[in-house]
Amino acid sequence: MSDTDGRKTLGLGGSRPSNVKQSFSHGRTKNVVVETKRKRVVVPKPGGQKPTGPGAGPVGDPSKRPAGITDAQMERRLKAVQAAKAREAEEAAARLAEEKARAEDRERRRAEIDAKEKADREREESLKAKAEEEAQAKRDAEAAAQAAAAAPAAPAAARPTPNKVAPGPAVRKTERDREETNKKNRTDDRRSGKLTVNQALTGGEGGRQRSMAAMKRKQERQRQKAMGGNVEREKIIREVQLPPAIVVSELAARMAEKTGAVVKALMTNGMMVTQNETIDADTAELIIEEFGHKVVRVSDADVEDVIKEIEDDPKDLVGRPPVITIMGHVDHGKTSLLDAIRNAKVVAGEAGGITQHIGAYQVTTDGGQVLSFLDTPGHAAFTSMRSRGAQVTDIVVLVVAADDAVMPQTIEAIAHAKAAKVPMIVAINKIDKPAADAMKVRTDLLQHEVIVEQMSGEVQDVEVSATTGQGLDQLLEAIALQAELLELKANPNRAAVGAVIEAQLDVGRGPVATVLVQNGTLRQGDIFVVGEQYGKVRALIDDQGNRVKEAGPSVPVEVLGLNGTPEAGDVLNVTSTEAQAREIADYRASAAKDKRAAAGAATTLEQLMANAKANEDISELPILLKADVQGSAEAIVQAMEKIGNDEVRVRVLHSGVGAITETDVGLAEASGAPIMGFNVRANASARNTANQKGVEIRYYSVIYDLVDDVKAAASGLLSNEIKENFIGYANIKEVFKVTGIGKVAGCLVTEGVARRSAGVRLLRDNVVIHEGTLKTLKRFKDEVPEVQSGQECGMAFENYEDIRPDDVIEIFTREEVTRTLK
Repeated sequence: MSDTDGRKTLGLGGSRPSNVKQSFSHGRTKNVVVETKRKRVVVPKPGGQKPTGPGAGPVGDPSKRPAGITDAQMERRLKAVQAAKAREAEEAAARLAEEKARAEDRERRRAEIDAKEKADREREESLKAKAEEEAQAKRDAEAAAQAAAAAPAAPAAARPTPNKVAPGPAVRKTERDREETNKKNRTDDRRSGKLTVNQALTGGEGGRQRSMAAMKRKQERQRQKAMGGNVEREKIIREVQLPPAIVVSELAARMAEKTGAVVKALMTNGMMVTQNETIDADTAELIIEEFGHKVVRVSDADVEDVIKEIEDDPKDLVGRPPVITIMGHVDHGKTSLLDAIRNAKVVAGEAGGITQHIGAYQVTTDGGQVLSFLDTPGHAAFTSMRSRGAQVTDIVVLVVAADDAVMPQTIEAIAHAKAAKVPMIVAINKIDKPAADAMKVRTDLLQHEVIVEQMSGEVQDVEVSATTGQGLDQLLEAIALQAELLELKANPNRAAVGAVIEAQLDVGRGPVATVLVQNGTLRQGDIFVVGEQYGKVRALIDDQGNRVKEAGPSVPVEVLGLNGTPEAGDVLNVTSTEAQAREIADYRASAAKDKRAAAGAATTLEQLMANAKANEDISELPILLKADVQGSAEAIVQAMEKIGNDEVRVRVLHSGVGAITETDVGLAEASGAPIMGFNVRANASARNTANQKGVEIRYYSVIYDLVDDVKAAASGLLSNEIKENFIGYANIKEVFKVTGIGKVAGCLVTEGVARRSAGVRLLRDNVVIHEGTLKTLKRFKDEVPEVQSGQECGMAFENYEDIRPDDVIEIFTREEVTRTLK
């Protein structure tokens, strides 16, 4: 048996070329040569029997079959082959029918397009022919009139009559020539012939292929032109919001009109302006009405309407944690008490053991209740910071040391709590000390109208010790009871509203604001506006330093993503779009700038001169201040404003948040001011510049030291005080005239001592007649430096001789005393 066994070998042979006609849009076609492979047909070897039917004996030669194939299996296989061939024939017939139907559909669409284009061309040609005939008739009439005027005496029969001239053949010939020229010059939309690669890539003869929509628009324009003109669009009347002043280009955009048309209308009304100039509201209203639109007058402040207070439905309100503010005098144990509650160490992180920032923390009690605490500083310079703490709080915990009782900052905290109209709980701290006297604290509080429960009042008081932990559970129970009475609720399913507790400029993270969410839920990705700044929440960090996705009511978080450092105490509002937030922030910044300019400017020349005259005798100590957080900078500026008197004062040229930069050094050099850094440092370039230019930079971490140093520096500007010390008195008994000296008074020192170097005054009837110095002081005939009380001496005044008996001489010395600011 051979290797092939009578079968044909496999190969690429057997393919035959054929032509396929491709159709494209706009009636374009192309012939493409393709190759069709023939299917291999298995032919049995000669001598084999063909199956004649299902019952026809053995099928094929058993020796030629594959091994293990029976007659029945062979018969089923042959039937399957026959059925497959029948299906292929049916599918081929169906494909041919479908191709024929598609070709007929294409031919029909192509015929419709051709007919439509032909009708359009015939319509255009008829219109052109009609117009040309009219023009030709007009020209013939004009020529006839000119000929009649040139030959008036010619016989009437010899004159050319326009009505009798038959210009038809000539006109028709001209039209045919023109039509043939147009056909040659016209670019037909349908392509003919072969499709080149360049045409396929560029979509046409070197240009972009036009879409069906563009062709329909072109046909519509041609149809409208043939029907006699364009159809005017309906005028859209808009409501134009008009602020007090508006730029011309912005006005055009709000009216959806062309800027050139608006400028032209303004010029027509006598205003020669450009598109970038600003016009007032009255002029803009005239232009808007001229264009047929409606005017809606708005104010610049209307941009804040989007963040107006929204009344929540009582059904949407749910309970929220209370916000508790710890207040009290410095070093009375506020932060230590909060440490004991939090089981954390915060005091260790504060310079000098005093709190200089507002801290915000959340504490979960043993009963599962969440409490939000604000720890405010107790130093006198942080009054405004404590005031902000009272504005956002629900409950005030007044910490009073049992061994120190009520102090100045305690009184301030009571005033802030009363002004904020929030309930108060008194925590009598340091009860474990031997000198503790809780009853004295309760008695002192009576003077400030704070009546505790033990004194038959309504204010809860708890004796606690931050060191031993005594009374902490009772304090938390008192807070929970007070919160339950307040029934604090908020709607978490709304746009967030919060208050900025503290703000700072972090080197690695940018502007960071500590925000206490008061209502709604602040989420990552929210767009917000806070004071004169805006931004998008890039990250939220809780009091433990962990990143969170959202913060609900009464939750303090650090917000990252601001475009600038806000002021502590600003309100944060979430807006729907960044454009709204930017517009509100720009409006607030502009309003604040105008307010500062109005406050700093003298309204009249008289006021300006009065201010200059009042300030000419006052010495100023200029300083530059940079702090780590906004609240500290504000507190230090307020402390600086209190330093000084009628002769000297401290002037803060610039205060800011963040590191000391070269710009600060340049400003300090120009103004001759030192730079005070509170918990911040100068960068390398700023240090080098300061060393080169001799600018002093001082660093502080405790506000006491900064205030004391500035006070000492300001005291150096004060002039020294001259103090007089009276050292003796002498009575004139006789007056002698001595040659070469003049009048000499014979005196008796009645009190103290008379010195030659001291100053003297001459008193007559207790009225000062003369003040000067002594020319001579003699005891008998000798010149002496001083004369003691009870002794006689001779005195002569320098450049003064009007002395009489019974006059009194007052002897005194002067000394300079250095003054300091209180």
